Amino acid sequence: MQATVRSFDETTRSGTVFLDDGSVLEFGAPAFDAGPLRLLRTGQRVNLAMSGGQITYVTLSTFPLPDA
Repeated sequence: MQATVRSFDETTRSGTVFLDDGSVLEFGAPAFDAGPLRLLRTGQRVNLAMSGGQITYVTLSTFPLPDA
């Protein structure tokens, strides 16, 4: 699933994204830390992996998601 970064806090490594339908989802440090990123900027396109309605992995849209 793809989304656009709405906000990102470098200190807590958590943030929010806009899905393409306009809804907002939050992600926590574990989802950010699972990926290879060090920073996100508002407006960046990202790929998300989800499980149980929670974001579990965040990476740039040009990077592949891990195998499920």
